Amino acid sequence: MSDRIEKDSMGELEIPADAYWGVQTERARRNFPISGERPQYGFIWSMVQIKKACARANLKLGKLDEKLAGAIVKACDEVLDGRLLESWVVDPWQAGAGTSHNMNTNEVLANRANELLGGKKGDTKPVSSNDTVNMSQSTNDTIPTAIRLLAVRSARMLGRSVEALAAAFEAKAKEFDGIVKSGRTHLQDAVPVRLGQEFGGYAHCLRRHQKWLEAAEKTCYPLGLGGSAAGTGLNTHEDYREVVTAILAEQTGYPLVPSHNYFEAMQSMSPAVAVSSAVRNLALDLIRIANDLRLLASGPRTGFDEIVLPAIQPGSSIMPGKVNPVLAENMNMVCYSVVGYDTTVSLCSQAGQLELNVMMPTIAYALEKEMTILAHAASNFADHCVRGIVAHPDRCREFADKSLAVVTILNEHVGYLKAAEVAKLALAKNLSVRDAAVQLGVVTPAQLDEIFDVVAMTEPRASVKK
Repeated sequence: MSDRIEKDSMGELEIPADAYWGVQTERARRNFPISGERPQYGFIWSMVQIKKACARANLKLGKLDEKLAGAIVKACDEVLDGRLLESWVVDPWQAGAGTSHNMNTNEVLANRANELLGGKKGDTKPVSSNDTVNMSQSTNDTIPTAIRLLAVRSARMLGRSVEALAAAFEAKAKEFDGIVKSGRTHLQDAVPVRLGQEFGGYAHCLRRHQKWLEAAEKTCYPLGLGGSAAGTGLNTHEDYREVVTAILAEQTGYPLVPSHNYFEAMQSMSPAVAVSSAVRNLALDLIRIANDLRLLASGPRTGFDEIVLPAIQPGSSIMPGKVNPVLAENMNMVCYSVVGYDTTVSLCSQAGQLELNVMMPTIAYALEKEMTILAHAASNFADHCVRGIVAHPDRCREFADKSLAVVTILNEHVGYLKAAEVAKLALAKNLSVRDAAVQLGVVTPAQLDEIFDVVAMTEPRASVKK
């Protein structure tokens, strides 16, 4: 037979005979043909970790016998090893709160547990999706917990990618430290800087974002698991909260703790907002850095051409030899998407009412998606762009020497107004600042090399008395 018949509180429904999901999942699958997508791995992983911890806690507290708990735990371990993942079939845009995702998880684990015990798919005994796998739980405490777990998991994945990108910039900062170039403010010539200093600034920025991401992650450690339907802990053992949280911490290796207030932990999505905000903040700086690299590499004949980004593919379908900064452009597109996902998380977070936020499935999707794509983009950017950047030292030095802003060094010798006269003369007669300073008599030829040392201008030095 190609189908089997299952029954729930709403009646009977046909389900594919070989499906590990059950009737409630099938209803959701049919009700929400929205995106064609399936749940992301982190959301599945988090829920299965929760189900495993709950089975172990209920066994320890005497609510579940060893045979049933063991079958549930084994089914969970199979999923955590990568099996049955195709059985999560509910669209991310589904019914409010995540009941469909919770039941998809319950039904897959129940069907597999029954198989392990000698039964078949569709059996409701000895393992029931609602009464056994979901014992001591509700969608309303498991989904907020899953969001926190996937946030920690994804934040750590993103943190590793940011670490790699920061290290790549640090290596380039060291490599480029002796290359003097023109600084630019307002996209106009500014005082000299070293290319290594610019790249060192990018690296330090990313290191700061690592710290902020780690701080946001910590807001996810307190869990409301055990709050049951509304925070009261209805139908749970009096010791369940502490026991299940300790087991979940041991399983994941995360420093999870019971919440100080289970009502707040189930009402508020602020930890998801904290993590998402840290990710958005990182994305905004990555946009800026990627755009800087595009500017520095612009040309090669009519732009800055101070650096060369790795050429990884042809840049035009009509202009032969054209190469575009595609990795920097890719980073921008990813980061713009991150900002959009963060907006989604923020709007969904404020949409909760009373004991529950019904927008949690979208929060889970957007939060995991933004961190996943940014982690992949950051790693790709480090490996295939930043590590392969080459500098043009002569081009950099040419701009440094030509910049009108080197006149700034004269402020401490002749004052701002006199230095401005030098700059105006240099611009009007197309002179170097050095030659204009000599023509106006503000310095002697013998003083030129000492005063207009562009390398020395890139570090603080002793003031000069007028």
